[in-house]
Amino acid sequence: MTVITTNELRLGGKAAMSRVLADLEAYLARQGHVGVYGPLLDECWSQGRGLVVGFTGPPGVGKSTLTGKLLKLWREDGLKVAVVAVDPSSRHSGGALLGDRMRMRTDPDDAHSFVRSLAARDHLGGLSEFAIYALVLLRACFDRVLVETVGVGQSETEVADFVDSVVFLAQPGSGDALQYMKAGIMEVPHICAVTKSDMGMVAERTLSDLKGSLSLAISQDDWPMSLHLVSASTGKGMEDLKQAIDQHGQHVQQQQKHRDDMARNMVKGKLLAAFGREGFAHVAHRLDQRLNNPFQMLDQLTMELRQCLSSHQVS
Repeated sequence: MTVITTNELRLGGKAAMSRVLADLEAYLARQGHVGVYGPLLDECWSQGRGLVVGFTGPPGVGKSTLTGKLLKLWREDGLKVAVVAVDPSSRHSGGALLGDRMRMRTDPDDAHSFVRSLAARDHLGGLSEFAIYALVLLRACFDRVLVETVGVGQSETEVADFVDSVVFLAQPGSGDALQYMKAGIMEVPHICAVTKSDMGMVAERTLSDLKGSLSLAISQDDWPMSLHLVSASTGKGMEDLKQAIDQHGQHVQQQQKHRDDMARNMVKGKLLAAFGREGFAHVAHRLDQRLNNPFQMLDQLTMELRQCLSSHQVS
């Protein structure tokens, strides 16, 4: 089986990306490891320069409308933009319930914008198990990759491990500072925005609540968090939000530690999900080294642990 190169993937446009994503997802479902796709994923990992932005917030906050507006703004700047939307899963088909993306208006003839829905299935981390692979491929071909999580809550904070910037979206009238702290939200984002600012005073009160949460939060970054009042329908505050995301992305992508941590988080998360803490403990020391080829490393460790399990079962 021959897999295309990163350069061929870029030149192939949206059709090539759709085909590779579908083929990779099917391959992973059959084989349970990246296999022949390892070199492509590692090449995309090393060459990927696109900024990946994660958007999290409660259902109904307007994530799709806002990301659709940002997509348009970045396209007006001449940037290539992709959107990965992680939707709830159908109980019958297992596919994404909102996979038709009817709520996000995009130009089907625009060769430099790409929207893909992924089903969360039984994954509770706000992304989906396949989303991490998709992000690696997309960031090698697009300047901006926007990721929508399913919703918000303690489990949704996983998104911070696999993106460059996290934007938390709050709904006007959605609760006080204490509720934000209970959800563990305020330790995660780099940027916060209150949507639907055209609602007036109620939106401003929510912004005040967010400011109160920030005064209690423990910062995990040396980047000062910014807060914004935005309205995707009127465009108010959207340009400022876009600039804040760009500035944070430029800041974080200069840090090699950030990239190394993302690689380790990816490998660790996949191994923990497959083999549990006891299994991961057998290979944890291997992650101390710099992971130049994280996906081929993941494949190697997966095979080793599977062989270890087989030998125990035989004995």
